[in-house]
Amino acid sequence: MSRASQTSAVTDPATDAGSVTGTARRAKEAAAALAPLPRTARDGALLAIADALVARTDEIVAANAADVAKARAAGTPESTVDRLTLTPERIAAIASDVREVVALPDPVGEVVRGSTLPNGLELRQVRVPLGVVGIVYEARPNVTVDAAVLCLKSGNAVLLRGSSSAYASNTALVAVLRDAVAAAGLPADAVQLVPGESRDSVKELMRARGLVDVLIPRGGAALIRAVVEESTVPVIETGTGNCHVYVDGGADLDTAVEILVNSKAQRPSVCNSAETVLVHADIAGAFLPRALTALTEAGVTVHGDEAWVRAGAAEGVKVVPATDEDWETEYLSYDIAAAVVPSLDDAVAHIRRWTSGHTEAIVTSDTAAARRFVSLVDSTAVMVNASTRFTDGGQFGFGAEIGISTQKLHARGPMGLPELTSTKYVVTGEGHVRG
Repeated sequence: MSRASQTSAVTDPATDAGSVTGTARRAKEAAAALAPLPRTARDGALLAIADALVARTDEIVAANAADVAKARAAGTPESTVDRLTLTPERIAAIASDVREVVALPDPVGEVVRGSTLPNGLELRQVRVPLGVVGIVYEARPNVTVDAAVLCLKSGNAVLLRGSSSAYASNTALVAVLRDAVAAAGLPADAVQLVPGESRDSVKELMRARGLVDVLIPRGGAALIRAVVEESTVPVIETGTGNCHVYVDGGADLDTAVEILVNSKAQRPSVCNSAETVLVHADIAGAFLPRALTALTEAGVTVHGDEAWVRAGAAEGVKVVPATDEDWETEYLSYDIAAAVVPSLDDAVAHIRRWTSGHTEAIVTSDTAAARRFVSLVDSTAVMVNASTRFTDGGQFGFGAEIGISTQKLHARGPMGLPELTSTKYVVTGEGHVRG
């Protein structure tokens, strides 16, 4: 496809350019053109993107300033404004991240398994792109670049539907991405912003079955639930993080306190931060005072059961009495629910009832207890004597991630490049016919 034809495809009314369906149709065509391209072509486009982000920083920052001003005028919390803000330094960091993705292994064409059948047919299962990936996300314009780059690296076209609060930022970023992709000789329509700022455009995207191969929602529980429940397009559910830390009767107290505080307070606004701590009754008397002191020093408010409330009173620390709402809440703040349990099995029962299936941790020096916990807990990741904060594509050595899936089909856990592919079977014969 020539650059001229790429440009005309964006504006030609015959292609229904202004609709979500027309956008998805062009993405499908771009995905077909991307699929056979070699790694060098896709990596060249990513390098062009990194350079373009740096070269056009002023343009991006100016567009972002409009979004930030609008957010502040609307009384948006400063923590949200911070996530929305792009500075030259942040854009340089995003560009650096893009270059790191270039260095990652290419999943496309990888042979998952292969064999020669008894009849002489050669069988190979190989990784192929998913096709058209739709991303629905909230006010984090860095996701615009992250998602586009990971999809391009894995041979997919991407449809980006960010929140209206970041519309100017996302529009500017996608313009930079499309120009860079086209300059590298790839179809510009491999990266598109879903038109419209209303919920209607999201609904149309969720109904584009046959044009969009998969949707990935990234954001709060309400957004994820809406996409999962209303979409006719297959969805990979990136889950909320009601994560638990269980301090077993055989735990080293110093280790347990350190892991608990890191899990909760190192960065509380992310999905892999701990939201509940459960403590075995055998060590509660020794552990609770130390945990309360450490959590208070870290600025964490404890929402506890009766045992924690009593311990707080004894230590002069205010503990909020916990309710069922606390056990099910993903706080994403300096708050944590806390309970004392009679046994490991009771801890598991609590987790099974309230978890979102993201990450659970056990702190213990008892190998048998650790093994039982791992075998009984059914979550995306189970940590043994380690912080919940390690459930992350970068921390797992994947280099980057599109999200953390809490479902069980296709992908589960941090989704790196391989999880943005499907597979197909290639069967090679020598005139074989079936009798």
